[in-house]
Amino acid sequence: MMLSAGNGVPSFTPRVVLELASDTKEEAITWLLSRIRDTQYNGGTELLVEQLGPGADAQEKENPNMFLVGATWQRLLSGAEDLGLFKEFNDGSMRAFTCANKYNFKDFKGDGDSFLSTAECQYIIKHELDTLRAKDETHVPGLSRVKLYPGKSVIRRLLSKGILIQVFPLHEKEELKRLSFAWYKKVKLSFQPLEDIRHYYGEGQALYFGFLEYFTFALVPMALIGVPYYLFDWEDYDKYVIFASFNLVWCTVILELWKRCSSSLAYRWGTLSRKKAFEEPRPGFHGVLGFNPVTGRQEPLYPNAKRQLRVYLVSLPFVLLCLYLSLYVMMIYFLMEGWALSVHDAEPTFWTGILCFIPSVLYAVVIEIMNLIYRYAAEFLTEWENHRLESSYQNHLVLKVLVFNFFNCFASLFYIAFVMQDMVLLRQSLATLLITSQILNQLMEAFLPYWLQRRRNKKMVRKIHKGKTLEDQELPLANQVRLEADMSTYLGTFDDYLELFLLFGYVSLFSCVYPLAAVLVVLNNITEVYSDAFKMCRVFKRPFSDPAANIGVWQLAFEAMSVIAVVTNCSLIGMSPQVKAYFPDSDMQLILWTVAIEHGLLAFKFILTFLIPDVPKHIQINLSRLEFESREALKKKKILEASEVTKAAQ
Repeated sequence: MMLSAGNGVPSFTPRVVLELASDTKEEAITWLLSRIRDTQYNGGTELLVEQLGPGADAQEKENPNMFLVGATWQRLLSGAEDLGLFKEFNDGSMRAFTCANKYNFKDFKGDGDSFLSTAECQYIIKHELDTLRAKDETHVPGLSRVKLYPGKSVIRRLLSKGILIQVFPLHEKEELKRLSFAWYKKVKLSFQPLEDIRHYYGEGQALYFGFLEYFTFALVPMALIGVPYYLFDWEDYDKYVIFASFNLVWCTVILELWKRCSSSLAYRWGTLSRKKAFEEPRPGFHGVLGFNPVTGRQEPLYPNAKRQLRVYLVSLPFVLLCLYLSLYVMMIYFLMEGWALSVHDAEPTFWTGILCFIPSVLYAVVIEIMNLIYRYAAEFLTEWENHRLESSYQNHLVLKVLVFNFFNCFASLFYIAFVMQDMVLLRQSLATLLITSQILNQLMEAFLPYWLQRRRNKKMVRKIHKGKTLEDQELPLANQVRLEADMSTYLGTFDDYLELFLLFGYVSLFSCVYPLAAVLVVLNNITEVYSDAFKMCRVFKRPFSDPAANIGVWQLAFEAMSVIAVVTNCSLIGMSPQVKAYFPDSDMQLILWTVAIEHGLLAFKFILTFLIPDVPKHIQINLSRLEFESREALKKKKILEASEVTKAAQ
């Protein structure tokens, strides 16, 4: 997709779109474009930028302030070196790319115009735009309200003030078609094209789909055991000891093996040994202007004590209040459940049998609604806490959401299992909650976005008087850009990991009393692969690459859930009639034995964590060899510099 700009401007491949507010002053636009085009020596980004022309049958309401950004290959290669991107060397190892050694890298041919993936090119351009800093300007020309100071990121300031509406990478239509065909258009039993996903969307997205695939395959043994267990022991609710014991081992082993799998993928993609980039302040971060002692630049400063007061005096009480409301709703559910059972017991008919399931279904719907409302509240609170770094913001948001979602989804199951000790009701509630939540998630995640996108597509097709769908007809560039600008923004993998976290909880905590849980989750994950792939390719704007080396804080979340699963399954085993039969006269002895075994299993779990290395041996050797060679090269360089100084002195 080449853009041929007029007026003597050279052609370039547009990769990123900048959309400014339609009422932005011409003076501000001219200044921004000149800063983007200016050389790096003068503090610019040295990127190529051109205004997007009007689309077919352009209307007055179209925003004229849309700009296409690209870069020469030489500029992209120097940007890859600045970022420290790791690429495969001729000897098979992964090394940081340098322009000086570019011909020693495996896939570098000719001018290197196919050396970098499209995701890497767009990530480099985004990084260059983010690091465009104010020089001696006190404000954006023509916009006196948008204050600047030396060292301030221009793009972040324009975003926070609403002058810059959005920055997004463009889809590459031909590459997207090939990926779609290999990914979700053909229904087949095969692995996902992780290399293609990584090439197009980046490592963070590929790791999510890799984890989804791994989790699905890890569930297969449990599903295979669960089906006959369900069929032959359906009426015997108490015979779950063997299945619970299997749960204990399964939830520990799969997470340890995933670490090794994740490390292998990250090494192959060059993110495992890559140094973490220095984090800039978030666009929404505010405070009193001061000097950062690390960078020496001016930036807003906000007292940490003030932030902690907001966290502990406002956010924490709010979360506790929400947990109380969740508990209150749970008790209403149990009252409804008791009423439905009493009606059925008084006059058992087909319809009263159906009535027994109504409270569980309603409760499952209410849980999803409460989770959604709480999510917005958690985002507002975390934003109000004014975290300086994006990583800190994400950690606090994840913690808030996980605590509430865990309590909201699993509190009723814990109450039924350990207070009411009703395994029949536990099985029914688990099945209803799991099935209802999966149906609602599929509706919200697949069908609703698909319907909304179909409406947008038809509107664009009517606008340019074409009878074919967007998949069949190649749109003019201007129309394609405006169509993508109207697409929903992809908000990251947060909700996807959260859904997998809750499914992992349903399976690892209580599936011993409902063995079909693993089967349902496997089926859900298979449909999830196709629905997520469809959304990524057809519904959302293309996201910028996230060069992740692992699944981040979610690994800790899953490991915490596995610890809770050990405690839960040990308790269920201790409550089973088979085990109670060994302690007919002493409940205290039973409790002590259960606690002792649970502590022993937790100790075994943590020992297993140390016994199974997170990084495979051959990768450790490669990383150590690379570090040794880097040190030797540095020594030789210092010796060479010292000899040159000695010669100059003589």
